[in-house]
Amino acid sequence: MARRSLSKLRDSLDQVETQAVGDRNLPLASIGLPAQQPRRYFDPEKLKQLVLSVQEHGILEPVLVRPVEGKPGQYELVAGERRYRAAQQLELNEIPVIIRELTDTEALQLALVENLQREDLNPVEETEGILQLLSIQLNQAISDLPPLLHRLQYERKKSSNNVVGNSEIEAIESVFTGLGLMSWESFVNHRLPLLNLPGNVLEALRQGELAYTKAQTIARIKDETQRQVLLQSAIKEDLSLSQIRERIKDLRPESDKTSPKATVESLSRRVIQAKLWEDPKKWKQAQALLIKLEALISEE
Repeated sequence: MARRSLSKLRDSLDQVETQAVGDRNLPLASIGLPAQQPRRYFDPEKLKQLVLSVQEHGILEPVLVRPVEGKPGQYELVAGERRYRAAQQLELNEIPVIIRELTDTEALQLALVENLQREDLNPVEETEGILQLLSIQLNQAISDLPPLLHRLQYERKKSSNNVVGNSEIEAIESVFTGLGLMSWESFVNHRLPLLNLPGNVLEALRQGELAYTKAQTIARIKDETQRQVLLQSAIKEDLSLSQIRERIKDLRPESDKTSPKATVESLSRRVIQAKLWEDPKKWKQAQALLIKLEALISEE
């Protein structure tokens, strides 16, 4: 079967989600999870809230399943894992489902699109999900995608008319347009770097314990022990980004803070922040000092 376009897959998913009732009810025991699941982490608190809702109102929106080849009466979950897990916790006998005949590729694509449309998806899962979707659309290994995206971005910037006419860029833009989350350039600049974070920081981000801006800041600490201590403090105390930055400053050795290089860099930043050139009197004094500094630099 030919691979469906992303827009058609989204239409299929929308039809599933807007259908009032499932094709039928199936025993929960007859439904299994796929071997390759695009989503790895579920917020325990949000799952608990869903369990309470299902307990009171039942499952209002059917899950999407497909028949398992060679196993009559057995089905594989495609979309709706949170509802499926809530039903398991409540030990329900059966749940409403919509059954569709789907290839492995179509099932994975639908699962990815369904997850990427969820508001509670954390940045790491979102990044990994988009890479999986790109991998399918471009028929390339996930490990090959970051260098490809960086190369295409470089070629686009270098191009005089800002257009690089090739099928790869068209396919990539099609994916991001279909998702409506961000541009592919923004993805390259702000999301791909997340996957290079230290393992402990990446895991905290994956589990929704930390905002990605905080994670990026903490990741700059080279000492692994210091990084772990600050990471735990940031999570436990819910530190703000500015508080994290202040603690990082405190981690620097005193000699570094008072070194000649640190002094010059600090003074340079303060001069720029003060905008001395906007005050004629201050700028006149600053010019006199700059002339002396220039003369000092020029000495052999």
